[in-house]
Amino acid sequence: MDMTITSANERDFEFNDRDFQRVCDLIYRRVGIALAPAKRDMVYGRLSRRLRSLGLRSFKDYLDQLETGGGEEWQAFTNALTTNLTSFFREPHHFDKLREELLRRQKDAPLKLWSCAASTGEEPYSMAITACETFGTMTPPVRILATDVDTQVLATAAQGVYAMERISGLETELKRRYFQRGTGPNEGKCRVHPALRALVEFRPLNLLANRYDVGGPYDALFCRNVMIYFDKSTQRAILSRLVEHMGDDGLLYTGHSENYLHAADLIQPCGRTLYRRARRSAT
Repeated sequence: MDMTITSANERDFEFNDRDFQRVCDLIYRRVGIALAPAKRDMVYGRLSRRLRSLGLRSFKDYLDQLETGGGEEWQAFTNALTTNLTSFFREPHHFDKLREELLRRQKDAPLKLWSCAASTGEEPYSMAITACETFGTMTPPVRILATDVDTQVLATAAQGVYAMERISGLETELKRRYFQRGTGPNEGKCRVHPALRALVEFRPLNLLANRYDVGGPYDALFCRNVMIYFDKSTQRAILSRLVEHMGDDGLLYTGHSENYLHAADLIQPCGRTLYRRARRSAT
């Protein structure tokens, strides 16, 4: 039996090639994500919830409504299709390097750090913990900006409340210092310590925007495991904007599966998944 055909026949809504291509075009124009054909079932599963919520009967109706006057639904559409896979201290060598850099730059404090695809907050809070541990205080001389295009995950990040299993891999002392265990109705959950939360500013940002109103220059800019969703031309456009917010000695921390050989005039490798601004030629 062909399970794929059976599954398609059991769907509540028709979802044809034209519908999928329209979704691909819209999300690419909106946030630069290039959806592969293999993402078709994922797209159906996530957007069919929006159809049910809005009481619509077809993907065509939904996409027509989105294009003719989507309003707030554009954000729901974007939130549904962005993937948010993250964890505390993911790619731990980056946080070892961040600690080194914070120590080296401490005379230049306050230091500015930016997590530009912050998702549900594990990355910027890991940066904040690293700063606290480096300087031995809950009020280190750093400010962390955390941005994401998905407003739903940003709201989760700002709350700083997680299931206990999310911090199960952390050292016992780090759990004790930086997280508060929930009791009663919050049993099984933990909350980021308020002092840690105070170090991070959460703000929505679409990396496809023509300019980023984020200030700077930043000593460390984390842009990890997000560029893989963009094609090369979009990556280059984003990088050209990111480097404008990096200090001359700032570091760009990238994902292990990302490489930027096509943007050597913008950034230069300087370590394991680390980049600096390329030197500007004299004019």
